[in-house]
Amino acid sequence: MKKLTQRQKEVVDFVAAYIEDHHYPPTIREIARNFEISVKGAYDHIKALEKKGAIKSGASKSRALELLTRPAHDSAEEIIDVPILGSVAAGLPLFAEENQDGALKVPASNLSRGEHFALIVKGDSMIDAGILDGDTAVFVKRQTASDGDIVVARVNDEAVTLKRFYKEKNRVRLQAENHNYPPLYTQNARILGKLEYIFRQYG
Repeated sequence: MKKLTQRQKEVVDFVAAYIEDHHYPPTIREIARNFEISVKGAYDHIKALEKKGAIKSGASKSRALELLTRPAHDSAEEIIDVPILGSVAAGLPLFAEENQDGALKVPASNLSRGEHFALIVKGDSMIDAGILDGDTAVFVKRQTASDGDIVVARVNDEAVTLKRFYKEKNRVRLQAENHNYPPLYTQNARILGKLEYIFRQYG
């Protein structure tokens, strides 16, 4: 296999971690969102990795990526303790207990630059984004977000919720990923973090 660039290694690492966490591969759009690049940019990375023999993709399916090589990690890779700060609602807003309740150990290479925290998801309003009740969501601290980002936000200075963010003319729309839940509109939303990873325990 031809030598990979640093970014190509990062893409392979992300695909491997995603498959390990979800038991199915990410879509091109999810890769683009993770690296904050265009869908075409993510597609180009995948095609370059195909040419180098690192990944195989199915042209007619959205979740058909297959790793042909496993990422090589240093056995002494740094592990980050991401504090778990309580619960966040994926449904009706739920007050988050900002008291550390243990920590999640995450390889440093899986995290972007910045400070991170984790919350336990409560509710089912984000199921169409693959986020389920009981999942552990890892966020990078951010005070701003772009349209379409999945964020944890404090609403009306009291409730905390997990939703997809959209900025409208005179308000913010916090959109569920479940048709049973209406959008939440507010003029008072404070972004606390942007979603990076979902960890799920089976059994």
